[in-house]
Amino acid sequence: MKPHRLCMTHHLVLAYGLHNKMEVYRPHKAYPVELAQFHSADYVEFLNRITPDTQHLFPSEMARYNLGEDCPVFDNLFEFCQIYAGGTIDAARRLNNQLCDIAINWAGGLHHAKKCAASGFCYINDLVLGILELLKYHARVLYIDIDVHHGDGVEEAFYFTDRVMTVSFHKYGDKFFPGTGDMKDTGERDGRFYSINVPLKDGIDDGIFTRLFKTIIAKVVETYSPGAIVLQCGADSLAGDRLGCFNLSIDGHAECVRFVKKFNLPLLVTGGGGYTKENVARCWALETGVLLDTELPNEIPDNDYIKYFGPDYSLKLPGGHIENLNSKSYIGTIKMQVMENLRCIQHAPGVQMQEVPPDFYIPDFDEDEQNPDERVDQHTQDKHIQRDDEYYEGDHDNDNHMDDA
Repeated sequence: MKPHRLCMTHHLVLAYGLHNKMEVYRPHKAYPVELAQFHSADYVEFLNRITPDTQHLFPSEMARYNLGEDCPVFDNLFEFCQIYAGGTIDAARRLNNQLCDIAINWAGGLHHAKKCAASGFCYINDLVLGILELLKYHARVLYIDIDVHHGDGVEEAFYFTDRVMTVSFHKYGDKFFPGTGDMKDTGERDGRFYSINVPLKDGIDDGIFTRLFKTIIAKVVETYSPGAIVLQCGADSLAGDRLGCFNLSIDGHAECVRFVKKFNLPLLVTGGGGYTKENVARCWALETGVLLDTELPNEIPDNDYIKYFGPDYSLKLPGGHIENLNSKSYIGTIKMQVMENLRCIQHAPGVQMQEVPPDFYIPDFDEDEQNPDERVDQHTQDKHIQRDDEYYEGDHDNDNHMDDA
């Protein structure tokens, strides 16, 4: 069986198959020039300059860039953007350079940000930046979004191209934010039929959601033949979310991740929304285990935050009890329309690949080239952090001091 290598950020974690060998990496903070690969330079510059103490001096710019309201200015806002965007960019680059098979950035997934404006507490669209990196090496990239909100910023960025297919499963109607994502929105010009929207109603449960997800995604992968997949795992589609309205259990949510993993394509996984924090932590912990082929015990071990997980202190969250408004006929209509749209596209469209642009930043350093007599600064040490409880070959084997059995 081919071993899976997995990266995860805020640190990056590499895992190798059955032995679960992991190495942990800290991504770089994205440079302004990297953020401007998608966002307008003036918007990036304003994010870098604005502070809570100065925002009152720039009312017109605050309005133009949609800051304030649900996109507040806070201390170290730009550094926050650099950290989560840098994580997704580095994850994509590691996939491109075949340093891993799966890369995770749970801090990323801010899918609402637009080219020139913030939206829905999303300031920089790390997903678009990561996809742009993947497009340097892959002719076609598939973006899948299971956040309860429509992935409007990513769809808008690639609405006119067939190089990226976006597929968003989301609540639609009743003026639910962001108000986009109708089934009839399918892309334009070269991107016609390469935007797929699956608009759902309140109360959808595991059975209906996962069956619909698997049917659509299987056909999309067969038809589009992507070279890489980006999966946004917003946890606000879980039952009990403060802003959500679905009945998904953590197992149901994770089943989507498990299904996408089975395609064995380069996979970039991010977080996204989620407003019941203890359930967000549960969800992404379980899905990290899914991506590592590791089954986690349902009982949460004692930790500094255990009080948040009472009274049952369990990992898995059951489905909810909101009335399911998604009738069998409604789901059938969605499925039929999506399949019809897929029949309209060119099977696995060809792309004329050009010379690959260089990366702005290579996050690795080679341990073999490090001079052991030179002091290594803390920032460099933080770039390469490995777990204490894993097994390694050679000098890094934690068991090399033990007698042979």
